[in-house]
Amino acid sequence: MNRFLPLVIILVATVAGVAQTPAVHTLTPDRFYNTFSFAHPPALRIKPGDRVVTKTIDASGMDWNGKSVAQGPNPQTGPFFVEGAEQGDMLVVTFSKMEINRTTAYSGGALAPYTVTPGSILNRTERQAPRANWILDKAKNVARLDNNDIGGLELRLRPMLGCVGVAPARKEAIATSTPGAFGGNMDYAGMNQGVKVMLPVNEPGALLFIGDGHALQGEGEVVGTGLETSMDVEFTVQVVKKSAIQWPRLENETHVMVLGSERSLIEALQQATSEMHRWLMQDYGLTERGASLLMGQALEYEVANVVDPRFTMVAKVRKSVLAGLKR
Repeated sequence: MNRFLPLVIILVATVAGVAQTPAVHTLTPDRFYNTFSFAHPPALRIKPGDRVVTKTIDASGMDWNGKSVAQGPNPQTGPFFVEGAEQGDMLVVTFSKMEINRTTAYSGGALAPYTVTPGSILNRTERQAPRANWILDKAKNVARLDNNDIGGLELRLRPMLGCVGVAPARKEAIATSTPGAFGGNMDYAGMNQGVKVMLPVNEPGALLFIGDGHALQGEGEVVGTGLETSMDVEFTVQVVKKSAIQWPRLENETHVMVLGSERSLIEALQQATSEMHRWLMQDYGLTERGASLLMGQALEYEVANVVDPRFTMVAKVRKSVLAGLKR
């Protein structure tokens, strides 16, 4: 017996262990994109388990220093090429940090056309309402209007990303104003720190994009914006092999969710509902009838956006309901 063999085995195992330790990547972006597309060169190549520390600029292209560095709408940080991700896989992105990194934001100043009646628009006193400027107080965790439109108004911050998406299928290039099956500009107020986002992989490496940070946004994004600002973001990625999904899925502490996006709200609702039904059958062992019965009494909905080229609906089920299911 080779008396050095045990030592060799230990050394190899140690080296292998070091090689598999997740890396931490820091990216301060200096190039941004206005389409979700396979054609953009990766800003960074990462492996499953790696942690990424990065930044996003606001929807108009202003960075964390108040400098205009890109054109809107919604210039994206990325794309991030995830090693091993292939078509038919599922990319899982867990956001461990979403924080504002400056003291200013802006928002729209009038209700968007699709949110009100035509008569309401005709009766407006302001045809082109100026955008509103906001002061962000991170220490107090509040936003205040930088004018006298509403005296004394303070709103609690709830930072979120309007855009989380991968390269779309069929080699499409889709504007960053738009959501779809690939994710994109879903503008969901629940896309907060701690959320886990599941996206279909359509291209080698998935090509993950993030952007359009909001310090706060009401459901529906009814003035066409949130409180648009730049963000510090940290996330990790995992790849689930041969686990194709049709629409983005989310998970937070209380719910599992599906986001469907189509031109009409009813079609968006149908996509979200259908994907939730598939999810309950695939991952929770429910029959077609069983998933229907559960959803009939436990399903919840949110309107994510009614202002983008496609509207977004969220179908939700409480995790406490699913925890009681017998596998």
